[in-house]
Amino acid sequence: MHGHATNTGNNIHELIEQLTGHFEKDGQDVSTHLEGLLHSNYLKYWDYIRLESLLTLQNPRTPYPDEMVFIVYHQITELYFKLVMHELHQVKTAESITAPIFLKRIERCNWYFGQLINSFDIISVGLDQDQFLKFRVALTPASGFQSVQYRMVEVACTDLINLVHNDLRDKYDDYSTIEELFEGMYWKKGATDTKTGQKTLTLRQFEEEYTSKLIQLAYEYKSRNVWSVFKRLSLEDQANVTIQDALKQLDQHINIDWPLMHYKYALGHLIKNKNFLEATGGTNWKEYLPPRFQKVIFFPALYSKDELDNWGKNWVEKEVISKIQAAKHV
Repeated sequence: MHGHATNTGNNIHELIEQLTGHFEKDGQDVSTHLEGLLHSNYLKYWDYIRLESLLTLQNPRTPYPDEMVFIVYHQITELYFKLVMHELHQVKTAESITAPIFLKRIERCNWYFGQLINSFDIISVGLDQDQFLKFRVALTPASGFQSVQYRMVEVACTDLINLVHNDLRDKYDDYSTIEELFEGMYWKKGATDTKTGQKTLTLRQFEEEYTSKLIQLAYEYKSRNVWSVFKRLSLEDQANVTIQDALKQLDQHINIDWPLMHYKYALGHLIKNKNFLEATGGTNWKEYLPPRFQKVIFFPALYSKDELDNWGKNWVEKEVISKIQAAKHV
C-alpha cells in the first residue's frame, strides 16, 4: 500500500509540473486553472453527446409511424458521411503522409461505407411500403439527391473530370476550369424533369444552396484529393496490392454498392402495379442510379479494360434485372 501511494504521489507531482509548463507557455497561472477544477461539474455522457438536442432533431411531417424510421436512418447516413469527410480531410491536410497512415484513412472510410451498405435494409426491408408511398408525397421536392456531403465525398476522392457525366467528358481537357467541369457533373443530368427535360426544382434548390461551397471544396482538393495523394506515394507504395485493393473497395462501395442499394430500394418501393413511380424530387432515378450508365469511377487507372467496360454489371444482373423480371410476372 505504501509503495502504491508513493508512486501515485510521484505521478501527481509530475503531472503538476507538466500542467505548470503547459499553462505558463501561454502566460497562464496553473493554480487558477486548478482552482477552477474544484468548481467544475463532472462530465456526463448525455451532455457530452448532446443527447437531448439530438433527440429533438426528428420532426416527421405526417402521422405515419415509419416516417420516423426514414428520418433517423437518413440522419445516421449523414453522420457516417461526416466521419468519411473527417478521414478525407486528414488525407488532404497531412504535410507528409506515409503509406500506412494513408491506408488507415482509406480503410476507415471503407468501414463507414460498409456499415451504411449493410444497414440499408433498415429502410429497404423494414420500412412499410404502404406507409412510405403515402408519406413520401409530403416530402416533395426534398430528395436524398440533395445530400451535399455525398457530393463532398466524391470531390474529395478523385479528379473532377471523373465526376463529369460519361457522355460529356470528351468536351473537356486539361485546360478546363473547375467551374466548367462542375457544369457537367453526372448527377445534374439525373436531376432533370422526366417530362420537360428541364432542371427539377430539387436540382435548382441544391445548386442555389451549395454550388459555391462545392466549387470552393473542389479547389481545396484539386491537388489533395485521395487519388492525388496516392500518386505522391513512392512507386513501391503505389504498387502495394493492399493499398490498391483498399482504394478499389472504396471506389466500389461509393460508386456501385451504395447507389445500387438505393436502386434496389427504389425498385421495391417505387414499383406499384407494374409502373415506375417518380421520385420525390422528380429525379430520373432509373437512369441516374445504375453505375453502368454513369460510369463514375474514382480511380480508373487501377482497373483493367474489362473491369471498366463491365463496371457494376454483375451487381445489376444479380440484384436488379432479376427483380424487374419478377415484378413483371406478378
